[in-house]
Amino acid sequence: MTPRLTAELWVQAYLTRLRLADIPAFVVARGDADAGAVLVKQNRLDGSAKVFQRSVDIFTGDRMWVLLAEGPDAEVETTIANQRGFDPDLWVIEVEDRGGRHLLDEPGLDT
Repeated sequence: MTPRLTAELWVQAYLTRLRLADIPAFVVARGDADAGAVLVKQNRLDGSAKVFQRSVDIFTGDRMWVLLAEGPDAEVETTIANQRGFDPDLWVIEVEDRGGRHLLDEPGLDT
């Protein structure tokens, strides 16, 4: 079994990768440092947004990023607020890129 990274370490590594790619991002909500779940909001700076969450395939155990919601920024924010209502230990990272880059599809970010 592969050891899991703490949530805080994963977030810091993700923010570093984004910074190296010149993609602005920041922590909107800080969750539990060890085991908090992470949502990534991709803001295209045109009034639209997407939010992604990590999911686990129950058959293989593989982790992947799946689209939780997309649409007008206000609607995506409502979805995030609802998720935070269920899980106060949730991290929320906002990535701002007009081209829609978020790097979640790159190797290593599914851990």
